[in-house]
Amino acid sequence: MSFFDLFKKPGGFRIDPLGSDAASRMAAIHGASFARPWSTLEFERLLAERGVVGDGLFLRSAPKPIGFVLSRLVLDEAEILTVAIAPEARGKGLSIPLLERHLDELSRRGVRMVHLEVEEGNDPAIALYRRFDFKETGRREGYYQKADGSRVAALTMALGL
Repeated sequence: MSFFDLFKKPGGFRIDPLGSDAASRMAAIHGASFARPWSTLEFERLLAERGVVGDGLFLRSAPKPIGFVLSRLVLDEAEILTVAIAPEARGKGLSIPLLERHLDELSRRGVRMVHLEVEEGNDPAIALYRRFDFKETGRREGYYQKADGSRVAALTMALGL
């Protein structure tokens, strides 16, 4: 049975809220996903904040997530801080149910507008956000630094819930 086959089966994955116990795994996934990774301590601090909500994607009954999304809520708005999927789980559409569940949770908490930034050229992420009807609201030139030291724009996007 392939890794992907586990997700096609009913109950192949679950999405659960994340606590600070997931910080080291989140840092590892983030490190495999971004040129400027966040540390375990940064995730611990974020997850300890009252207005931060994190959801994790777990393989069956596995104790550690293979993906996650993290948002900060202020009144009726939220900012998606980061979304990351472990390299071995990418390209399988798993971010779709993860983001869907997360947006549902934000809505249940009274969020009416969701904002995010995404690196220009991160086509899989941009396609994911457009799938959920996020609209581009602006850009920040030279916002992200790539691994080679070059800089690239951030696209700002928003979604009304």
